Amino acid sequence: MLCSDGKKKLSFCGSIKDGDLVIVYEKRDVMKAVKVCETSVLQNRFGVFKHSDWIGKPFGSKVLSNKGGFVYLLAPTPELWTLVLSHRTQILYIADISFLITYLEIVPGSLVLESGTGSGSLTTSLARAVAPTGHVYTFDFHQQRAASAREDFQSTGVGSVVTVGVRDIQGEGFPDEYSGLADSVFLDLPQPWLAILSAGKMLKQDGTLCSFSPCIEQVQRTCEALKSNFRDIRTFEVLLRTFEVHEGKMDSCQGNEGLSVGSPPCKRRQRSSEGSTVQDSSSSPTIKARPCADARGHTGYLTFSRLKCLS
Repeated sequence: MLCSDGKKKLSFCGSIKDGDLVIVYEKRDVMKAVKVCETSVLQNRFGVFKHSDWIGKPFGSKVLSNKGGFVYLLAPTPELWTLVLSHRTQILYIADISFLITYLEIVPGSLVLESGTGSGSLTTSLARAVAPTGHVYTFDFHQQRAASAREDFQSTGVGSVVTVGVRDIQGEGFPDEYSGLADSVFLDLPQPWLAILSAGKMLKQDGTLCSFSPCIEQVQRTCEALKSNFRDIRTFEVLLRTFEVHEGKMDSCQGNEGLSVGSPPCKRRQRSSEGSTVQDSSSSPTIKARPCADARGHTGYLTFSRLKCLS
């Protein structure tokens, strides 16, 4: 679990304890979050795993089942939590999250306002970025969704740096108590332009704002609303392309596409001493890389801006 001591950096303890949340890695793209209970068991295709066998082991350990199958017990980092959390709403993924944290200039000690909370994918990463002395105040208009997110933040150990509120930011704006205190504001709303004025009041001078929208029409209206009080307005679409890399054997005569520039053409046939034609069967191990077939496409547009300084 993450350390909740406000004087220390958020980090994972060395060993798994009863009550901890772990990410059970079964195989590629198959993971689940499990709360450790000494009397419980996990049962899957690889066999039965006793939680009592996990207690005391360090995160990252490989544990065996009664059938000899195995899983890995991983720490619930924000990146892994994004992949296993319950999707109460559409979530932001790692590519967008890492990009916006950089462009919002979020560092330890920052005060960040977020609306809406949703499934809490971004909020967990924001919490790690501002810890140990910063804080994230996140708001959602849906009371049950906010309650579920609050429980998740306690489970993942970031509850000490995250406060969840129930509020319709589009209709009511951010609470006045944060006026002029926020380093950054993030909006994930159907009509973000309705919250721009309130967000500007919350920001410190030269503070940054980001709005996430899936449709370009939303971006256009948001940019129009930003022009009055914000500058450096920029919109990005982050597309992530992943590759599968593995070792394999490639025939030495497998076409020119595998040759480097300036390489001589491959001799596909050799002639034996008797004059007969034989195929060159030589091959060598090599590292192959190809794009994944299930690469994620468009997720949304990130619009950034900076509050104008008073002249």
